[in-house]
Amino acid sequence: MADTATTAPAAAAAASAASASTDAPPFQLGKPRFQQTSFYGRFRHFLDIIDPRTLFVTERRLREAVQLLEDYKHGTLRPGVTNEQLWSAQKIKQAILHPDTNEKIFMPFRMSGYIPFGTPIVVGLLLPNQTLASTVFWQWLNQSHNACVNYANRNATKPSPASKFIQGYLGAVISAVSIAVGLNVLVQKANKFTPATRLLVQRFVPFPAVGPAGDGTDASGPAHAHPGATPDRHVHAGENCSPAGAPPAAPPCAEPRVPGCLRPGPATGHQPLPADVGD
Repeated sequence: MADTATTAPAAAAAASAASASTDAPPFQLGKPRFQQTSFYGRFRHFLDIIDPRTLFVTERRLREAVQLLEDYKHGTLRPGVTNEQLWSAQKIKQAILHPDTNEKIFMPFRMSGYIPFGTPIVVGLLLPNQTLASTVFWQWLNQSHNACVNYANRNATKPSPASKFIQGYLGAVISAVSIAVGLNVLVQKANKFTPATRLLVQRFVPFPAVGPAGDGTDASGPAHAHPGATPDRHVHAGENCSPAGAPPAAPPCAEPRVPGCLRPGPATGHQPLPADVGD
């Protein structure tokens, strides 16, 4: 009876590990875990990129993940490592370290930090009855955060002069602020609007303001780790929404606001993993 009681948990743990290994697809270094030929696969890949849980990964766990990938790369992987463990290690490494420089990306500018750090800005953009100062502040903060996210995830293999990035950033900020302030002034002067209609129209002012701000501001070069136009704020200061090495996307106002990694084509994100993954 004692032997049966002892072996039961061990058997259950083994079955669980085997199930996890079976459910995960065969690991491929530097490749996306989910098939990119379907919308669902691209959607799951997108969720992996913005998963905020990777923000809480410890330094020790990061080193273990990098070492696991290094062992896999050199064929020295210890017995018993599952595909699930390898995919998890790659997800952690790609979420935290820049693929070209292997340096840690500042937490608020990681793609996994987009929701927790970007949501307050979206809320601020949509606040009702904003003053001129608050409108300018939130538009500036929005474009500044977007520019920092784009720069932190830039394609470092093709460096661009800082002046080009600054030029794109200033163009985006000026464009967004000008449109937001101008539309608010026009709405306030529209005598035919009832107070309720005026309030409703003002709620939508941030959307046309952030859209054109991305036109002609691809000054920093293609974003290496960015998954494309983002679902809420859509257009980033100085951003090229195409994957690294791909031609620039059509002007933001000319295409639907669909995240790039949900469209047919190569997967974006930190792809491919650099050869010196363990350095």
